[in-house]
Amino acid sequence: MRVSIETTSGLERRLTVGVPSDRVDGAVEKKLRDAARNVRLPGFRPGKVPMKVMQQRFGAGVRQEVIGEVISQSFQEAVISENLRPAGQPRIEARNFEAGKDVEYTATFEIFPSLEIKEVAGFTVEKPVAEVTDADVDDIIEIFRKQRGELKEVDRAAESGDTVVVDFVGTRDGEAFEGGTAEDQTLELGQGKMIPGFEEGIIGMKAGEEKTLDVTFPDDYGSEELQGVAAQFKISCKAVKQLELAPLDDELFQSYGVEEGGESVFRDEVKKNMERELRNAVQTHTKNQVMDAILAAHADIDVPGSLIAQEVDGMRGQMFQQFGGQPSAEMDLKSLLPDEMFKEQAERRVRLGLLLGEMIGKMELRADPAKVKELIEDIASTYQDPQEVINWYYSENEQLGQIESRVLEDQVVEKVLETAVIEEKASSYQDALAAARPSQG
Repeated sequence: MRVSIETTSGLERRLTVGVPSDRVDGAVEKKLRDAARNVRLPGFRPGKVPMKVMQQRFGAGVRQEVIGEVISQSFQEAVISENLRPAGQPRIEARNFEAGKDVEYTATFEIFPSLEIKEVAGFTVEKPVAEVTDADVDDIIEIFRKQRGELKEVDRAAESGDTVVVDFVGTRDGEAFEGGTAEDQTLELGQGKMIPGFEEGIIGMKAGEEKTLDVTFPDDYGSEELQGVAAQFKISCKAVKQLELAPLDDELFQSYGVEEGGESVFRDEVKKNMERELRNAVQTHTKNQVMDAILAAHADIDVPGSLIAQEVDGMRGQMFQQFGGQPSAEMDLKSLLPDEMFKEQAERRVRLGLLLGEMIGKMELRADPAKVKELIEDIASTYQDPQEVINWYYSENEQLGQIESRVLEDQVVEKVLETAVIEEKASSYQDALAAARPSQG
């Protein structure tokens, strides 16, 4: 087998491979002979079909199949002989597939970069220090009560926090514009979902009242033709509704998994969950800062574009499924969710994946079984039957592998933190949660 290699650009390589014709012809003949033992053709006894007939009837299809297998096998042999690590699938181009001649093709692909891991030390990590207070628990319980609450009509002026039912007609220079009209629109006041001045203008209205609002669309409004435009909305208020919180009773407690013990046990369970969430948020915030430091120390590494493209496709599919979608052959997901939505985060993930893999190898780390068990038990504690969840993780190799990968990442973080400057910052529960959100993923 003949192999030549050239660097086309950066991480891209092009292999030119030549496979002797006898390797292909021999494999074709063997497949035809094997098939001849079982094939049935009119005029021939089973197993007695002449090779000449087999060649005429099936030779072309079998040769095509063999060429595909030979390309796959010879490509693997070539990259091993050249000590290459392909990233993604190669792009194959035929140079000669004629019968009786050597098979020749080119394979163009990217390789994994050779990484030199640099020391990541001396950087500062901000660590939030917070606790879950009774007031924090009260706030969360109020959210639960709102979620299970009931809207009831009231005979008074609308206030912030109320829900109103309105009809409205929007006009610009006296002419109605597209998207500016609605009937029986339900709107919770104070959420800021409408353009500035709209919700504020409804506050104070009662059911049965009408009002015209003068508003201006924001300069960054989604519809370009309305950006910065002054408009009027004629509002008809049809109902004002106030949210009546769900009572603190057994029905509420049971809906959140507390069967016995009443309010005190419910509060204890809520607080435990909040403390777990706080602990995870602090760990995530710390981990994000370490990851940023690792990336900053290796900002000059090349990343295979094929791996970024794969990650983008995966993220696109995940987002689509999160919103309840099921991709179909006719659907163009790239138009619905373009690459630009995911590319920056995808590149970050790929860079970190390459660097962490190299660091894990350099540090000779293995996933600590005790830490794996601890993480699985922490996840399982949020379910009704924790032991069932624990057993499931240990019986599913793929899921267990994902947990082990997370533990290995955490072990890298622990190692890097040994040389970092940790500054503790007093924080509230909500601020500590918020600090972990921006870079998650």
